[in-house]
Amino acid sequence: MSALSTLPTVVTMGDPAGIGGDITLMCWSNRQHLNLKPFFVLDDPDRLAALALQLGLKIDVEIIATPAEAVTVFDRALPVMPLSKPLQSTSTQARQASADMVIESLDRSIDFAMQGDVAALVTNPIHKGNLYAAGFQHPGHTEYLAARAAGISGDNVQPVMMLACKEIRVVPITIHTSLRQALDDLSTDLIVQTADICIQALQQEFGLMTPRLAFAGLNPHAGEGGNMGREEIEIIQPAIDVLRARGIHCLGPLSADTMFHSEARQSYDVALCMYHDQALIPIKTIDFDNGVNVTLGLPFIRTSPDHGTAFSLAGTGKASYNSMAAALKMAADMATSKSFTND
Repeated sequence: MSALSTLPTVVTMGDPAGIGGDITLMCWSNRQHLNLKPFFVLDDPDRLAALALQLGLKIDVEIIATPAEAVTVFDRALPVMPLSKPLQSTSTQARQASADMVIESLDRSIDFAMQGDVAALVTNPIHKGNLYAAGFQHPGHTEYLAARAAGISGDNVQPVMMLACKEIRVVPITIHTSLRQALDDLSTDLIVQTADICIQALQQEFGLMTPRLAFAGLNPHAGEGGNMGREEIEIIQPAIDVLRARGIHCLGPLSADTMFHSEARQSYDVALCMYHDQALIPIKTIDFDNGVNVTLGLPFIRTSPDHGTAFSLAGTGKASYNSMAAALKMAADMATSKSFTND
């Protein structure tokens, strides 16, 4: 086995006015019960120490200089690697002032992942509107991670967003774009390309050597033979034919209103959906608290809790840490699977 699964996971700060700090602290506080593997945070250690007190958590924060130190520190304290300067305030009014630190935490985490110093990267929620003033010009984490990874490696990086929980995995073919634009962007080539990235990830990082793919139709009743739209006939079915010719197990195009019930879900390992909400509505309905956002197609493992910053819950102790715990555990499991498949 390679060393990947023995390395710590790096966790980003996220928006300091959001619940990222809360759920990270709660996960470390419950690390033994949750059976979490070592992780460290790129954050302001004083901020986290003060937040722990505010939440009534007895947590020691220990500063580390290298990712490797996190493994030995983790059992006794929360390992924190400081940012280049302290955070001046976590108030709502200071969100834009902290934007550069949010990006610094993200950038340094990506660097560690690209250098092979960490097993995986777990990102805390960001508020994109607060980052644009600091030069953030991407629709979301997914696109930013891909652009920075491509800039470092020089390779073409095509990110694929997957949402996963115990009951289901879903992938939107088109991601952060309007529904009108998604209809224009959808193509046979894009579907095949997305499916290829999913297949590789399911094999290498989830241990599914013969993955089963299900494809949602775009239109009501999957077009009903062309009477309610021809995208299933002209775009989706040709992509399925290409994949089947290569021996890939494919179902579809399926009517999206019937493919997500419990019995139907037993017939596939991942559902590929044509647009954002077609994928996210079912998983958030099935298991809102434990969903994990996974970015496939990157040269490193990245997961994230499947929720936003929840500013109103920050510092109250009322935020659920379930999705963050699931993201940490899934990242560690993916690293273990990748270690075995890469041997």
